[in-house]
Amino acid sequence: MELTTHPFAVSPADSDKFHEECGVFGIIGSADAAANTVLGLHALQHRGQEAAGIVTHDGAQFYSHRSLGQVGDNFNSEAVISRLPGDAALGHNRYATSGDTILRNVQPLFAELQTGGFAIGHNGNLTNAGTLRRQLVKRGCIFQSTMDTEVIIHLIATSSYHDLLDRMVDALKAVVGAYSLVAMTEDQLIGVRDPMGVRPLILGHLDGAPILTSETCALDIIGAEFVREVAPGEIIVCSRDGIESLMPFPPAKSRACIFEYVYFSRPDSIANERSIYTVRKAIGANLARESFVPADVIIPVPDSGTPAAIGYAEEAGIPFELGIIRNHYVGRTFIEPSQNIRNFGVKLKHNANRAEIEGRRVVLIDDSIVRGTTSQKIVQMVREAGATEVHMRIASPPTANPCYYGIDTPSREELLAASMDVDAMAREIGVDSLAFISVNGLYQAVGGVNRNNDQPQYCDACFTNEYPVPLVDLAQGWAPAQLSLLAEHS
Repeated sequence: MELTTHPFAVSPADSDKFHEECGVFGIIGSADAAANTVLGLHALQHRGQEAAGIVTHDGAQFYSHRSLGQVGDNFNSEAVISRLPGDAALGHNRYATSGDTILRNVQPLFAELQTGGFAIGHNGNLTNAGTLRRQLVKRGCIFQSTMDTEVIIHLIATSSYHDLLDRMVDALKAVVGAYSLVAMTEDQLIGVRDPMGVRPLILGHLDGAPILTSETCALDIIGAEFVREVAPGEIIVCSRDGIESLMPFPPAKSRACIFEYVYFSRPDSIANERSIYTVRKAIGANLARESFVPADVIIPVPDSGTPAAIGYAEEAGIPFELGIIRNHYVGRTFIEPSQNIRNFGVKLKHNANRAEIEGRRVVLIDDSIVRGTTSQKIVQMVREAGATEVHMRIASPPTANPCYYGIDTPSREELLAASMDVDAMAREIGVDSLAFISVNGLYQAVGGVNRNNDQPQYCDACFTNEYPVPLVDLAQGWAPAQLSLLAEHS
């Protein structure tokens, strides 16, 4: 039976964060393809917790298992894995940025095309999906989901080219957006990264079996080797006989999402030959150089603020302590929480460690401020634990603009930095002082260079309002394929 409402409520402490987009994992030529894909999806669980799916092929036919909920809830037995035979598999973790959270929107999507069976998993957002969908519907296409990913399938199906790769190239030339795709046919695993490389995609292998996935941590869990990042605009075609690389799109300036370094990627992953953990420590060190404040203790808002807090503490010469303890077992526990439970809010997930706070001047380090509601409650909690001063330092610039490229963010009106300057934000969340890392400070930590204002090296639209990929649907007055957290979970 298809669910029509979200089966989980978001933990109150999680509703004030940017949320991960999606995670993809594909492998071909492995006897344990399904099991390896389950493990890969476990490693990518942080990129999407709403649903998970796997499609496999055994040389004769395709098999599929898709479910709402987390990987461990649905791919947790040998019985499930045994129903996914074959040496090729494609898996996907979903956090909805386009389309409702219902079973027919769970990826990978599968279709029988003229060229044969075709499965696809997508990380990102198409900014002209609404325009293309309307055109395709007028041509007679019948959509089975509400996702922008299905637009790609219909474009491939209606292409006038004969060969599947030619059809894919033809389809993607009509697409505008940020995306990493992994597709699977009867004999190939195909990866595509958008021409600006906004969304991540990497190539690895396990004993010679090619792997395409979102992050290197998904390779580590199965003992696979990292080969390289898929280049912006590159198509990687993996078969049981080898790997082929194509560059069919006009060259474009690379604009990888800089927020991957701040928050989205797992800290043990590698991006652009740099450890995400090391980058986050460097962000914290730069933050300390830019906005030092005398204090007795540096405390991270766990877990995402921890590496930056370590870097800040080391640079500032101030002790680092775990002054806030996180409960990792809250999750999405309440279907319809009553108001008195909601009022506990952050305390369901975080609790002050009074022994490290009382009588001390505290600097709180967090990765970002979105609506500010969680920051406000964290600050109140730390003051109630006896802090004499509470300062907050943020390991990203003020996020004043929504993302339309595959990150679930609130509308601009809900972003605190869109309507307040830093002093006003400090008063709103109740701190003695507030500072954010500068855009150049972030760039220095990530890539060792200042931002090139003529040709920025990363996508940083959430900070600068400079969107590198045209917002086609939005420009035409249609609602973009980006759902706010309130709409998504109402």
